Amino acid sequence: MAATKDKKIKYLFLGLLFDLAGMLSFMLPGIGEFSDVIWAPLAGWLMTRMYKGNLGKAAGVVTFLEELLPGMDFLPSFTLMWLYTYVIKRGRQEAVLDAGGN
Repeated sequence: MAATKDKKIKYLFLGLLFDLAGMLSFMLPGIGEFSDVIWAPLAGWLMTRMYKGNLGKAAGVVTFLEELLPGMDFLPSFTLMWLYTYVIKRGRQEAVLDAGGN
């Protein structure tokens, strides 16, 4: 259980760090557009490494596009994926388990 909690916290920290890195280009006009060409594929790849399976692949594509498209850098895709994985999805699984136990 502790390893799962450690992974959860590690992914939250990494997600916040990666989202901040993605937003840096949003804050630095002129330099940002060039850095997005490098950051977008890297961010997409990082997303697929952090979150496995089809959901991770889909999130990687969304992250790649979000980082590549001008003006979309403000979206915290890594943090949103973490919230979906560890809060929303986990809550749904627990609700299903609770309903099945009645």
